[in-house]
Amino acid sequence: LIYDSFAQYLVTEKGYDKDLLTLAPDSLDFCCKGLVLDIEEGNFLKLAEDGTVLRASHGTKSMTSEEILETYGRREWKHFNTVSGMISRSAKYYLYDNYFDLPGALLCARVVDSLDQHDGQKKYDFWKDMVAAIQHNYKISAFKEDCGTYFPEVKNHPDKYLQRCPESVKKWLKQLKSAGKILLLITSSHSDYCRLLCEHILGNDFEEYFDIVITNALKPGFFSHTPNQRPFRTLENDEEQEALLSLDKPGWYSQGNAIQLYELLKKMTGKLDPKVVYFGDSMHSDIFPAHHYSNWETVFILEELLGDKVTVPAETESEPLEKKGKYEGEPKAPYFVSKQWGSFFVDRLPGLENAEETLVRTWSCKCISTYSTIAIPSLEAIADLPLDYRFTRFSSSSATAGYYPSPPRALLPHEESVTMK
Repeated sequence: LIYDSFAQYLVTEKGYDKDLLTLAPDSLDFCCKGLVLDIEEGNFLKLAEDGTVLRASHGTKSMTSEEILETYGRREWKHFNTVSGMISRSAKYYLYDNYFDLPGALLCARVVDSLDQHDGQKKYDFWKDMVAAIQHNYKISAFKEDCGTYFPEVKNHPDKYLQRCPESVKKWLKQLKSAGKILLLITSSHSDYCRLLCEHILGNDFEEYFDIVITNALKPGFFSHTPNQRPFRTLENDEEQEALLSLDKPGWYSQGNAIQLYELLKKMTGKLDPKVVYFGDSMHSDIFPAHHYSNWETVFILEELLGDKVTVPAETESEPLEKKGKYEGEPKAPYFVSKQWGSFFVDRLPGLENAEETLVRTWSCKCISTYSTIAIPSLEAIADLPLDYRFTRFSSSSATAGYYPSPPRALLPHEESVTMK
């Protein structure tokens, strides 16, 4: 759906090739979290923790080791310094770090293929059209106006796109609240879309789960901006009202900033430095800024920890076709390892013979142990644990200790994953 909403706009509004509207079933394999698009070159890159290029594609076509070494050498990619600082967005590159963005990577790659075919371009300027497509589909009034492809479709078929929250997670949220914890929901979605999602996922009483709900939070700016730059606003019928000078009581707010939120938490807890644990699934919008600006504890929701499991068990493979029913031909779960891009966590350096010796961590993997307190595959994975369960955190001495329930196999030394000494 996300792919279609951008492609429709590029084709109908910007005159791109209508071949973009058809998706080959296996083309979603291209989508892999942690890729960086080098906008001017039309290249996608998978970076090592030191900024060298591990794999690359021009458009959707993989580059060979020779091409990578010829283009990028074995040195830090030119924008690595700014990308790894994570502070700024840039017109030169775009980092795909969450599933909501990811289908756009495949679309951009196909746009590059299509421009090469027709114009043989050397530098690309399609990005402004991509930004326009995103704004058209997701601007704050789009939900209300039924604008674009995305919101009308989710409104009409919520069951097709949304999974209900497992009972164990609902129970866990209630337990936290009963234990005197303050629960917050902070989302960059606008209030009308947030309500649709939460009613569908948690139920009509979803507001009872949270003390404070903040929508249109415009992360990562929510963490980095001052109260003057980004005041809280009240809402009436999903319209934002005048700016508030301070945040005085729990409730539902729009926009805002972490500084004033923290002041309210001090007041509500009666503590000078209340501890905040923040759960998020985007390194750029959630984990890095909450850690860097607010010094909150961060729990990274990392579905790639599930991709470690062996795919379909053999016996279901041989079932007759009519039994497979609904899942026939549907795209596989996004976190299964991409054939084109390999592991999210590690990769081999291109063009070296003794492959065994040259496994290196990806930059995405390094960010996890640097900015998260722990990483988990889902909330469900921890919902049944006692509230006083003690997790082992990531630390300078261990880049793997913070993965719960266990580190990805790719990060374990080879003999260990076989013999589990």
